[in-house]
Amino acid sequence: MQRRQFIFHTSALAGVFLMAGSKVIMAHPINKSLDLAPLDKPHNEWKNLISKQAFHILFEEGTERPDSSSLNNVKVDGTFICAACYLPLFEFETKYDSGTGWPSFYQPIKGRIETKLDLKLVWPRTEYHCIRCMGHQGHVFEDGPEPTGLRYCNNGLALKFIPANKALPDLRG
Repeated sequence: MQRRQFIFHTSALAGVFLMAGSKVIMAHPINKSLDLAPLDKPHNEWKNLISKQAFHILFEEGTERPDSSSLNNVKVDGTFICAACYLPLFEFETKYDSGTGWPSFYQPIKGRIETKLDLKLVWPRTEYHCIRCMGHQGHVFEDGPEPTGLRYCNNGLALKFIPANKALPDLRG
């Protein structure tokens, strides 16, 4: 029995030293499984938490003018979170200048968005939204860079940017 305990404790201690020397890849992890659960909150309740313009984009599926977002100029490491519920949606490493006038990314954080068919214009498009609050973020197109070939064209008012050296805010909802 003592031999088993010795092996267990030695293995655990070795694991601690290995972890201490490893590099954390994601600067802002979400730890609890409940963080990704959809919220049961009527859209009107968000009106008191976000600006009128952000509400129009997120919950009335509006679009902001191109070149109107300060997020186009973000050039430092960090995380882009949903402006309503604060769920992290994109990492800075996936942001690129698409030349369209909207913040663009080639890949969301896995499992953070859902898509649906948007038939509001003459041609069908793919709309995407936050999985927690269902807030409209933008549209995804197949003209992005490698490695995905996709362009997630996001409304700047639907996101907030949190630099990597600052803590993410608690999720709200």
